Amino acid sequence: MSQSGSDPVFLDAVLRPAPPLTAQATVLVLGAVGLANFTLGVIFMLKGAWPVMPFMGLDVLLLIWAFHRCRRAAQSYEHVVLSLSRLDITRHRQGEQTSEISLNPYWLNVGIEEEAEQPRHLLLSSHGRSIELGAFLAPEERLRLAQLLRQALVAAKAYRN
Repeated sequence: MSQSGSDPVFLDAVLRPAPPLTAQATVLVLGAVGLANFTLGVIFMLKGAWPVMPFMGLDVLLLIWAFHRCRRAAQSYEHVVLSLSRLDITRHRQGEQTSEISLNPYWLNVGIEEEAEQPRHLLLSSHGRSIELGAFLAPEERLRLAQLLRQALVAAKAYRN
């Protein structure tokens, strides 16, 4: 999906999810939760409720797994390039094959699907095909991206004329 050298680019953006905690902050959180769970587990064990102890450890293991998944998910991104002749979207998801989508910007419609006054999905539609963009972004970021895309599309159409 390389852009031709003579095709002007109106938008070039890389979308990334919010970064996870730093490694140091993750260790601090896990250490505090682990210490609290161990302390509570010992208290329960001393009162005769020993079956609680394994669940306190399981709680910490699930938290470690959740932080690991969050860190992996944060490595995903979407690269959006709008030129005069096409809109290219390259999606990289951790652990999956990179996918590439190309749409004709002349027929492109940028829409926000809303539910209960909250923007839910940023949808790009062209020729009966809809693609969700920036699903991992916060609602305000999706609105801003939709505005940027619309402005870039207007600039591309004005340039063409």
